[in-house]
Amino acid sequence: MTSLVAEVASQAPHFPISATLVLIVGFIAATTIGSIAWYNSKRPPGWEDKERPDIVPEVDSENPKV
Repeated sequence: MTSLVAEVASQAPHFPISATLVLIVGFIAATTIGSIAWYNSKRPPGWEDKERPDIVPEVDSENPKV
């Protein structure tokens, strides 16, 4: 019985490395974009006078370039 379980387990498909890389890169991109969006959004109460980090670009929401 144990040899049957071992045989089935050895033939199980493995998660492709490319899918893992896509998930990791996607997570990093989503985190980065979300952080930039959060820093450029309205500040919560008490954070209005805090400075924006140098790495985050300024976004002019009044005059979007179309």
